[in-house]
Amino acid sequence: MALTIYGAAASRTSRVLWLAKELGLQYEHVPVNNRNGDTRKPEHLKLNPNGHVPVIKDDDLILWESLAINNYLAKKHGGPLAPANLKEEAQINMWSMWALTELEPPGVQMLMHTLFLPEDKRNPAVLKQAQETAKAPLAVLEGQLSKGEYLVGNRFTVADINVASVASTFPRVKYDISAYPKVQAWLAKCNGRPAAAAVREMQAAPQPA
Repeated sequence: MALTIYGAAASRTSRVLWLAKELGLQYEHVPVNNRNGDTRKPEHLKLNPNGHVPVIKDDDLILWESLAINNYLAKKHGGPLAPANLKEEAQINMWSMWALTELEPPGVQMLMHTLFLPEDKRNPAVLKQAQETAKAPLAVLEGQLSKGEYLVGNRFTVADINVASVASTFPRVKYDISAYPKVQAWLAKCNGRPAAAAVREMQAAPQPA
């Protein structure tokens, strides 16, 4: 099988799995656990010297960084998820980078200080600051979605997968996004897709020790 996806479903690898399922790709899934030291083992560091997941091996290409992987796979396999022209490709890249630089940082802080860190390590002040910081990018996203149903090209594309996979952090930490009704409706629509539901089933299954 040409495509191998490395990383547990309950990690950023979920973004790549979502896209692969949307595209109907055949792939081998190697559920490398990023929480038990597996990503620091020599065999994984040969794939990604940063010691993170996801990683893909597509024939002789090794690629890491979840949203870069998604943009590559979408463009390689084409169809409605892919950019139709250079302008759309630029917009998809813009929203993908925006998701990582503007939307994800406060979401990660919320995850850390509500779910991931031991209770005695959680800092309410850091959590409150993250909740405040999230308002600005959510307002930007609300403004974009007020112009159209999806982010790029008036259709569901890899840009929506990339941004929705990051924005899904907010409901997970019970952050109220009702002040952004366009975002709320768009996120529910994206997460309601069969491919997204299939990945959630993978996440709910027992993860590798």
